This record gives sequence, structure tokens and C-alpha cells, in this order.
Amino acid sequence: MMHSAPTATYRVQLREGVDFDNLARHVDYIAGLGMSHLYLSPIFTASTGSTHGYDVINPNQIDPTLGGRGAFERLVGAARQVGLGIILDIVPNHTAFTLENPWLLEVLRDGENSPYASHFDIDWNAGPLVLPILPEPFEQMLAAGRFSVKNGHFVFDGTRVPLADTAPYDMTDIDALRKVHEQQHWRLKHWEAERDVITHRRFFNVTGLIGMRVEDPEVFEDTHALTLDLVRAGLVDGLRVDHIDGLADPAAYLERLSQALPGTPIWVEKILVGEERLPANWNTVGTTGYEAARLLARALTHSRGIEELDQIWRDLVQEPDSFPQALTRAKKEILEFELAAELHQLVALAAAALQASPLAEPGPETLREAVMALLGAVPRYRTYIDSNGIEEADHAIVTRMSETAAMGLRSEVGVKAVASLMLSPDTAQARAFALRFQQVSGALLAKAQEDTAGFRWSRYLAANEVGAEPAEPTVDQREADQFLSGRTPWDMNLSSTHDTKRSEDARMRMVAISHQPEGFKALYLRACELREAAEVTPAWRWYIIQTCLAIWDPADAHLDERLRDHIRKAMREAKQASFWTRPNENAENKAIAFAHAAVALWRDALPIELKQLVSSADTLILAQLALKALLPGFPDIYRGSETVFLALTDPDNRRPVDWGTLAAGTLDSRIATAKMNLTRELLGLRKTEREFLERAASKVVLSPDNVLLRRSDGQRALIAGFSTDLPANIEPIWHTEIDRQVIFVGWDTEMSEA
Repeated sequence: MMHSAPTATYRVQLREGVDFDNLARHVDYIAGLGMSHLYLSPIFTASTGSTHGYDVINPNQIDPTLGGRGAFERLVGAARQVGLGIILDIVPNHTAFTLENPWLLEVLRDGENSPYASHFDIDWNAGPLVLPILPEPFEQMLAAGRFSVKNGHFVFDGTRVPLADTAPYDMTDIDALRKVHEQQHWRLKHWEAERDVITHRRFFNVTGLIGMRVEDPEVFEDTHALTLDLVRAGLVDGLRVDHIDGLADPAAYLERLSQALPGTPIWVEKILVGEERLPANWNTVGTTGYEAARLLARALTHSRGIEELDQIWRDLVQEPDSFPQALTRAKKEILEFELAAELHQLVALAAAALQASPLAEPGPETLREAVMALLGAVPRYRTYIDSNGIEEADHAIVTRMSETAAMGLRSEVGVKAVASLMLSPDTAQARAFALRFQQVSGALLAKAQEDTAGFRWSRYLAANEVGAEPAEPTVDQREADQFLSGRTPWDMNLSSTHDTKRSEDARMRMVAISHQPEGFKALYLRACELREAAEVTPAWRWYIIQTCLAIWDPADAHLDERLRDHIRKAMREAKQASFWTRPNENAENKAIAFAHAAVALWRDALPIELKQLVSSADTLILAQLALKALLPGFPDIYRGSETVFLALTDPDNRRPVDWGTLAAGTLDSRIATAKMNLTRELLGLRKTEREFLERAASKVVLSPDNVLLRRSDGQRALIAGFSTDLPANIEPIWHTEIDRQVIFVGWDTEMSEA
């Protein structure tokens, strides 16, 4: 239990070679950086081969692949000896939809009679639980003799699905197998059928993750038993709740969790859009800090330079859409393809809720059109209509959604009728629709913006980030002041996570483009002269040259491989020329060849523009760290980013960290050493000046060529940032100069004298 906010957290991604005993060997180094807490990704037993741990199969067991409970307790003991607390990431929204999940196996065998049937978010009214796991259609596999019944299981290709107890034990006859299949609590389907026939709530569009009904007190107790035990045993000091917006009633969940663990700080993974704030009735100390990452990138973006870059991009790439237009198109496509199953479910729920409605008699196509239009009009991840009805703020949001959704439709009757279910959720059917709508809206925005439009609309990739807005790359003084005024010492300030599209330093490489737009233009045009460029569209060339800049390191032996893997992922996420379900390797290979040719050109003769952009980025990397560490709240450091960390989206940002090299301080560049030294200096300052930082007011001073953060308690003032010169009134704690820019942290001597 924490009595004061952390000084700094060090987020560790477990698995992929990092288990408890491995991590325990590095706690001295982590504590020596100035961290107060280890912040661990999920430790619960996950699917075989899991690389991240969010696909939990047993929430009440510590994963044996990490070392089990014994190794976890050894890690905690080692951490305590060096003064580190433990923050744990928990996953209440879903577990893995896999035959390894022991609770799910019981449900497959016993159906609705299983004591775990109500634990999972399954629509039993839609029929047996659909398992879309077949490599080919059922009847095709049946005719080919690929099914059998053996020892109480339905068997195919090495997969064993448990049968109800009344099923015969051994058979291969086709007609008998078909009959047995039809008698089960589940139905096997070809994996491509997931778009049409799934009967469980998914995590986003991931059919392999099934929603849990933690709003039910019994389910909450069963899924949180180990978590509660670890906290009560003094092994865990705080919790981070994954994907809070996926829950039926986040406020009620947080209240129940807080009551079970009084005094334990709880952070939530929540993306706040624009000037949105956390609901006042949420029992949490704050978010995990994506809004802080957004502020940092926007504050460090050159306001005039981004305008120049925009014009260059429009002239050279000729993108016809604004980002809102690109997002609207992406939302429609996601609903018609990736979230088609959720759309079908919502239409059915709306139809049931509108039976005998006095407002309209909408048919299935009218309802489909209305639901799509309303989902497309949601301006944030979700509203929070619950069993108590709808609050005034959400009522206003839904009203605006209804008005926006009706625009352009031939009739607004269907939209008004469907919106009424959320505006006046007076029946159980209306509340069921509103609940499901809210869970889907967040998945839609995440998939459409972060995972689709963000890969298509590539003007300035520094703004195409989790929790950011590509169309809003800069921040004005009013918005910055408003953001700072709402922060508390308990707010996390992150800049990199396992989910960010680019690591913090790769992002600053891209921010440098706004400071030198003509330099980037020259790099782009020179790359367009390459023979390989002719086979790649201008939009992808623009994306790829930014990406090459983001991770450019001539000493990286894996650079070409990393670019190859990222470009394949980016093109499949964009869902234009290539798709995860149907990859176009020819188009991908042409784009990859262009990327490889571009970096080969740079290796042959380093362009002066590239050298200048990297130098500008070095300034921004250190400035971002200084601002992040001293913003109201506390910094969350993603493992390895205490020094320069250039990475793209996962799995690139989950590559192993060489803690031995970091601890030895044998870093390979001036900027890497400078960032490590500044990290230690800032975290030391946070410890010695904890009380000052917790009470000090904050002000960011923004201008195109310098950004300064001022923390003052009326008696002393601490200033950090970068400028063309070290201000005469600053007594520096730390400073360095890069390319005629001074990055510094220091006390205001004029304030001290006053």
C-alpha cells in the first residue's frame, strides 16, 4: 500500500526471455537509476507461447513460465531490499478464447449448466457457442475424414474439443459425427466465419480473446482472487487496470475493486480524447498517461514548420482527404469487415429493444444504417450509460451523435429511434443495447484510428500515436495550461509503452521533421529518384522515409530486417493493398525494397539533411525527457528508454534489453550517454525535491524555437527545456549543447533571491 505517489516507475515487459529470476538480477541497476517502483506486465498464466501476457487463461495462477509464485516472491524480496515497490498490470476485461482455458473447457463440456457459463460474455440466446477455429469449412473437413471422436473429445488435426458427458467415446462415421457435433453446446466453424457468426464478446476484433462479466460480483471474486491475495499479502503495492473501457460498468468495477483493496492506488488504461476528463465517479488515482505523451509531442512540434510540412506533403503526395475524412472512411470499413459480427449483434439488440416503439418501425437495413451512423459519430471512445441511466454530459454527447449521424441519411427516423435507446434507457432491452454499443464504440475508434487511418494518413507520423490526434499536431498555450492545471502527483506521465506506435525517441526523430521540413523534403525527393521508388505510391514513400529516419542507426545490423517486418505490418494494418487475412506480398516486397534502397543510399553517403535531422532530434529527445520527468505527476520509464531507444510498433518495441550494457554504462553514442545521465539526474532530483514538486504550480512556455517548463512554489522555481542560449538567471543542475541548442534543468536564481 502506497502512502505517497511514486517517484518514478520502470515498466517491464515480461516474457520473451524475461522472467522473475532474470529481472531480479537487475533490480540494483533499476533502483540505482532512481526508480521507486517496478511496473510489471501481467504475471498470470497465459496461452502457451504468449509474448505479452494479456491472453490470460488462468487469472488465479502466476505463470509457471515466469517462475511461478515462488520466483515472484523472490523478485519482490529482491526489489524490497533495494527500495522498489511493485505495480501490477491486471486484465479484468477478457481471457483467452482457447482450449487451454480451464474454465472455458468446462463451459464447452457442460454448456449453460457449467458454474462458469455466466463468467464469460456469451450470447446463449444465439445458440451454441461458436468456435471459429477450423482451417476449412466443417462439411469439407467431415467429407475428408478429418474428424473423429476419441476418449470423450471431438478431434481434428491434433485439436481436442471436450464433448458433453452423454456423447459416445469413439467413432469415425460421417453421419454419426455430424449428429454428435449438432448435439454439443458448441459449434465448430471455419475461421473466416468469425465475421458473421461469433456468439461471444471479443476484445476489439480479436476472436481469440473472450469478454468476462466482471460486473457480476461472483465473477469479480473468482477472477480477482489471486490479485486480491497478492495485494493483501503485501507483495503488490498498486494496480494498473487494462482496457477499462471494455467493461460493462467501469465506475462500479473500480468501486468494487477499491472496496476490496482500500488504500491501494489504481491506475486505468484510458484514452482521453481532446479535452475529455476522467468521469468524476471513478475510484482511480488517474490514467496511465497517454495524454502526457500527446502533450509532449505537440509542445515540441514546431508550429510554423508543421504548416510548411503540410504544404510540402500536399504538393508531393496529393492526399485528397483530411484526417477526419480518412477516419470516417476507416470506421465504415472496420464496421463492415473487422467488426461486422459486433454490428450484427447491435442490430439484433436494437431490433429487440424497439419492438412496439412509438417512434418508428425500422427494419433490419434501417437499423444497420442507423447503428453504423451512430457508431461513426461517437466523438470519443465511449459514453458511460449504466444501470442508473444517463448523466447530463453523456446525454448531450448522444444528442450530438444523433444529429451528426442523421446528416446525409435519406431518413433520420431510424437514427432517432436507435438513439432514443441510449437517451432514455428505461427498459432492460434498451440498457442491453446501450451497454453493448458503448463497448463496441471504443473498439471501433481504436481499430479505425490507431490501426487503420493512422497507417494510411501519413502527413506527420509523430502525431499518429495512441491517444493522439493526427489532425492536431500542435498545442496552444490555453490547452497546455488547462492540461497542467488538472494534474496531480499521482498521474503517470508516459512517453513509451509496449503499445505505442513509435518509441519516444523514434517519435522525436519524426518531430524533428517539423523543425526542418525542407531537409526532410530533400531526403524524400532524393529517395524518389531511386529505381525502386517507381513501384511504390507517393503516400507509402512518404511513410517509409519517415520510418527509416525514426530508427536510422548505421551500426544496427538488424535495421533492414526491422524495416521489412514493420512495413509488412503497416501495409496490412492500413488495409488498402494488403490484408492480414489476404496478404499481398508482391506489393509489400516492393515497398520493402524501396526502404532498403533508401537506407543503402544513406549508408553510402550520409546526406547532410539526415545528419541535421538526427542532430535536431537529439535536442528534442533530451528536452522531452526533461519535461516528462518534471511535469506534474511522475514519469513512467519503459524498459530500455532510460537511454536512447529507437523502436517501431510491436513486436519491434519489445526487443530484448541489454541490462548488462546499460548497467555498465558502455553506451555507444554521446546522445545515449547524455540521456542516461539526464535520467539519473532527474530521478535523483525527483527524490530530493519530492515535496517541492508535489506542491509546485506548473507553466509551459511555448514558442517555435524553445519550450520551457516552469515549476514554482512561490519561493523557488525550477525550469527545464531547451533554448538557443542558457538563460542568464539559471543556475544549472544539468545542461548540454547540441547544434546551437542548449537543453537544461536548473533553478531560477532571480526567484531564489526574491
